[in-house]
Amino acid sequence: MFYICKMNSPKGADEIANKIREKGIYKVTIIGSMVNFMLVVFKFIAGIWGHSAAMIADAVHSLSDFITDVIVIIFVRISNKPVDKGHDYGHGKYETMATAIIGSILLLAGFGVLWNGASEIISFIKGETLQSPRILALIAAILSIIAKEILYRYTVIKGKQLNSQAVTANAWHHRSDALSSIGTAIGIGGAILLGDNWRVLDPIAAVIVSFFIMKVSIQLLIPCLDELLEKSLPDDVEKEIESIVTSFDGVKQPHNLRTRRIGNHYAIEIHIRMDGNISLCEAHHTATQIENKLKDQYGQDTHIGIHVEPIKSIPKTEDIPASNK
Repeated sequence: MFYICKMNSPKGADEIANKIREKGIYKVTIIGSMVNFMLVVFKFIAGIWGHSAAMIADAVHSLSDFITDVIVIIFVRISNKPVDKGHDYGHGKYETMATAIIGSILLLAGFGVLWNGASEIISFIKGETLQSPRILALIAAILSIIAKEILYRYTVIKGKQLNSQAVTANAWHHRSDALSSIGTAIGIGGAILLGDNWRVLDPIAAVIVSFFIMKVSIQLLIPCLDELLEKSLPDDVEKEIESIVTSFDGVKQPHNLRTRRIGNHYAIEIHIRMDGNISLCEAHHTATQIENKLKDQYGQDTHIGIHVEPIKSIPKTEDIPASNK
């Protein structure tokens, strides 16, 4: 006997909750994209007029932020689509894919900063004189630090409230841009205040910051890869699932537990044993109670499959036919 219970909360309530979540994600992403767009324009102007290659590189990094905002808007709408004929498990992994794309872009941006900084350091070692930046580039870097740090704090809070991997990933992209601007500000400030021999501070700081950027990108990519490769939920979560299942009377020997993530939701499949003499209705009622309890714990969109088997019993000696003794 195998059945997958589908008794979720009322469909209308789920749709309303999803729409509210979707609107929240759009709002925080649009705010971030507007700030990013203004920073991109300002940084490119400051980089060109301020004669700062580091600021131009920082502008490119901010441009990658703007691109990821667009990705979030597109993929969140797709991930919130309900279950359909072609997607029995929903569209949650589209948001995971968006997070992976953001992490990949972040990794490429970090490598770009590293490449640009290393090239300037090599040029300086060869005896070339690096161009001196102007004060406008330093002002742009300082404003970028302030704006991006505020945007990071706002976005990471909203990401937790909305339970959105993509929004949280985007928040860290804002933070990486702020870190990049710190390195840029140090380099530009050092080049302006300390003279020609210290202009190399700009590319050195950029190289150091690039490693932090790439570290954050890897931290974002690993969970995405785990999910896309169907990694099981953590051991403590699986133990909690088994504990919930066995808390019901008559439920014994949970086994063949299989778990994974689908976007922001869990998928749980488990086999349980019950008295083989009880009615089908009673077994179904208990299984439904287990499902409701698991959904209360892990969310109403949790996919749950419960396979019920009779408890294995060892036959008594007197019940065994004499020909088999």
